[in-house]
Amino acid sequence: MYDFEKKIKNSFFDSLEEKEQEFVKKKAYEYRLTANELKQLTDMAVDLAMWNEKSLQELWVEGPKKEVLKKIKEHYDRIKNKPKSYDNFQIDKEKTHKIRFAQSDKKLGFGMCPVASPKTRCCNLWTLDMVESCGYDCSYCSIQSFYNEDTITFNTNLKEKLLSLDIDPDEIYHIGTGQSSDSLMWGNRGGVLEALIAFAKKYPNVILELKTKSDNVTYLLNHDYPENIIVTWSLNPQTIVEKEERLTASLQERLSAAKKIHDKGRLVGFHFHPMVWYDGWKEEYDAIFDELIKTFDPNLVALVSLGTLTFIKPVIKKLRKRAMKSKILQMPLVDAAGKLSYPLEIKEQMFRFTYDSLAPWHGKVFFYMCMEDHSLWKKVFGYEYPTNESFELDMKYSYLAKIKALQNVEKKS
Repeated sequence: MYDFEKKIKNSFFDSLEEKEQEFVKKKAYEYRLTANELKQLTDMAVDLAMWNEKSLQELWVEGPKKEVLKKIKEHYDRIKNKPKSYDNFQIDKEKTHKIRFAQSDKKLGFGMCPVASPKTRCCNLWTLDMVESCGYDCSYCSIQSFYNEDTITFNTNLKEKLLSLDIDPDEIYHIGTGQSSDSLMWGNRGGVLEALIAFAKKYPNVILELKTKSDNVTYLLNHDYPENIIVTWSLNPQTIVEKEERLTASLQERLSAAKKIHDKGRLVGFHFHPMVWYDGWKEEYDAIFDELIKTFDPNLVALVSLGTLTFIKPVIKKLRKRAMKSKILQMPLVDAAGKLSYPLEIKEQMFRFTYDSLAPWHGKVFFYMCMEDHSLWKKVFGYEYPTNESFELDMKYSYLAKIKALQNVEKKS
């Protein structure tokens, strides 16, 4: 007896719309589809629906089973492996998640970056989890696979916990706070920014990076904070912001916020991570590069980082389970140190274009790639680091030089 329910148990059948479910079920019985064949078909069907492409029902041409499945797979691969187009693509805003707030009195999450690996060139960043989960709804975000994405949890007694961390005064630390939640979207809710400023003041040997897609800089503008805090923005063209970085500040809002921090005389930085390959990517990223060069003094820009879309399998599963309108998985995916990302030739093309476009900042701003293959460095930057430790030291000394330059300006004034 053909057991359809058993065969779809590990598939995303439930993520399909009702008509597509009925069609798949009918064909499963007709063609006696195996569990593996149903898994592949439903994966493709969910993806095609998310990308707003033709359904399985529209693509299906009757014939021998192998031929039918082969033609559908070939069609799917053609769409997946070419640059996607966002023209006339509409997202389903009603599916963006609602959030609630919670508090937790527990030990601060403080340790090495969880994705640091000898398989890719990494900066050995330390991470500090002040808040767990994020109120934004970026389609590609890995945070959704680590936490309950509908609940934002604030740690309590933050200042006391931060100031009691075991920080070696003879070591230089580079600590980031944007890994478990956005660093600025909550402002000083829960005393987060107040605690971080106190921490940075107590430990001048700490380079504290606040990474954000927000424009919420009011607290920082209204309070004096030390030069060893660097505020950095993740940037993408407005096309990607609207379609894949839902609920976040617009590109112009982010740039305006960065300019306010820059004009306060504090360091800023920019992360082009993840860069997205799509029709028009080159022109739209180039417009951002032009604006950065015209707007910002490189002496106040600490860094520019480069990285592409890179997925862990739990994120892909979450995307397919949720089945929201998104083209983020419409891309060629190859193995990248145990994750899935673009082929190296696409990465090299995007990174070289970015680095060449920002030529006026060469030698003035620290450029690096985040979690990317060792082989790309020489091809893109013309140099490479032999180890993660040498990369880490060069980054820290570059940041420290700019911090000390600002401190000297403060002393003179």
